Amino acid sequence: MTGVLVTGGTGKTGGALVRLLRGNGVPLRVASRHPSADDPDAVRFDWEDPTTHPAALRGMDRIFLVPPVNSVDPILSVGPFLAEARRLGVRRVVLLGSAIVLPNAPSAVEMAARVRARPGGVVLRASGFMQNFLSPHPVGERILRHGEVHTAAGEGAVGWIDARDVAAAASALLADPGVEPDSQRDYLLTGPKALSYRDAAAIITARTGRKVRVVTVGTEEQAFAYRAAGMPSEFAAAVAAVEDGIRRGLHDQVSTAVLDLTGRPPRSFDAFVREHRIGLGGNGGFEH
Repeated sequence: MTGVLVTGGTGKTGGALVRLLRGNGVPLRVASRHPSADDPDAVRFDWEDPTTHPAALRGMDRIFLVPPVNSVDPILSVGPFLAEARRLGVRRVVLLGSAIVLPNAPSAVEMAARVRARPGGVVLRASGFMQNFLSPHPVGERILRHGEVHTAAGEGAVGWIDARDVAAAASALLADPGVEPDSQRDYLLTGPKALSYRDAAAIITARTGRKVRVVTVGTEEQAFAYRAAGMPSEFAAAVAAVEDGIRRGLHDQVSTAVLDLTGRPPRSFDAFVREHRIGLGGNGGFEH
């Protein structure tokens, strides 16, 4: 048997990828910590339990690799997994990496380098997800509950991308085992336009009819808020520190990679908000 192992198969990107691959009749295996008993393709997979890795990998020749979440040192788990994948003959690995590298997290860079260096290895460097503006993400939760965005990013902009467009890009690289990726093996995935949090809040206000204001905070206050939302302390500090990089313009990037890979442009933030305005606290019908 050959097919695609989708790690993080029930997450926002992995779940969208599963739907796309199934729609195209691609054999797959849906890996997650809590597999659905109703899904014949589901398999238990836990980064912290290496005994679950061989069964998930066996028979698969392609992998969509979603690293451990909330970790500043993912290589500890991913390194042995990649070694096992190579031993079992996996021919392609598509890593869901990030265009926004966490400070003091060098192993994430090492992990991407390992994937990029292997035959058939591809790194997707995704920009910030539009889904962060929805609950249960801390940013989305504050918008929903308080009509506020707290940020240390100032007027810095991010090329926000819909997770479904990331999944579409991954599908283009994984659905057909005969398709060879670009020799660069590295794709920066963004939406069509870079937006600041203030820009995003203005679009949400216009499309939902609910005022969303931006509150400027320091990175330490932001880290405290992320810890209060349940993030591990070290990871919360790193995510908060990313906003200093946004403020300095380090992540103001836009690419054509989604169009190049899928043949269609990525969704705009405006279109995303129109689709999700109820989840953003709107009434479902009002927009300017």
